[in-house]
Amino acid sequence: MPHAPTIAADALEEAARTCMAKAGIEIPDDYLGGIQEMASTERGDLSAFVLRAMLENWEAAKADRRPMCADTGVPRWYVKYGNEARVEGGPVEVEHRLRRATARATHDVPLRPNRVHPLSRRDNDNNVGINAPEIEYSFEPEADWVDITTVHKGGLFGTDYRMLFPADGIDGIKRFVLDTLVAFGKRGLACQPAIVGIGLGGSKDTCMTLGKQAACLRTVGDRNPDPEIAALELELKDLGNSIGMGAMGFVGSSMVVDCHIEVGYTHTGGMPMSVHCFCLSSRRATARLHPDGRVEYRTDPQWFTPYMRRDTVEWQTPAESSKKSA
Repeated sequence: MPHAPTIAADALEEAARTCMAKAGIEIPDDYLGGIQEMASTERGDLSAFVLRAMLENWEAAKADRRPMCADTGVPRWYVKYGNEARVEGGPVEVEHRLRRATARATHDVPLRPNRVHPLSRRDNDNNVGINAPEIEYSFEPEADWVDITTVHKGGLFGTDYRMLFPADGIDGIKRFVLDTLVAFGKRGLACQPAIVGIGLGGSKDTCMTLGKQAACLRTVGDRNPDPEIAALELELKDLGNSIGMGAMGFVGSSMVVDCHIEVGYTHTGGMPMSVHCFCLSSRRATARLHPDGRVEYRTDPQWFTPYMRRDTVEWQTPAESSKKSA
């Protein structure tokens, strides 16, 4: 059986460098629309001023081809491999090219070189080092393309974790969301208005991963396909905008542009929960590379496919197996 055509490593690196520039400079349309809507309803004077300044800043950044924020966060990558996709040099070459594109973009865009060694504070001046940038993977059946998504998320504040218990229920979830938004919001640490991502369940590391992906890889207005979760997303969004804080912590009602929740099956005795705020710069960009050489750019990562959220596996129960062998 002939192999599928190979995606060129040079093409992947160039697409990755382009994504880095797009993420750093161009605000995604979905987030822009959310801020425009907030700006039309915000009644807090200072909060409304900040929203208008944000809109003007984004226009200037796009016109001048400069980063929309001086702090360009810590770049990271999300790679979705089609099951039939082949990349020249394999996965090791993919990682090599993504790291090189990160270094190139840091110099060329330019991005602020934020990555340093945690003890020596050594700075390679290119956002690349040990375990940096992070690269996470997912897979898609019956596809021959590769999606690369870069996210430039702030690396200091706007994230928290708490181990809840089943008895805490929805009220416990609401309490944690409010505690987090108030703690970060009153000092502007989450650079709101933010997209709030929530991870529910899994183990602690899974919970943190799901929350960050929910914040960074879903678009404003997107709802979880589970009606109960979707309703909770909207309820928590409204709750976050009712606490009296607006843009950058000023008095207002513009705290949460949207709320996204992702879940994972967890231990029966607990309910881990993480909250992540994707700041007002909302930097993300995606490229899809096809084996025929085409490259398509977009701002919706399309990360959470039905395959990603699958909750079953084909198997036979012991009783069914016994019956079949009888």
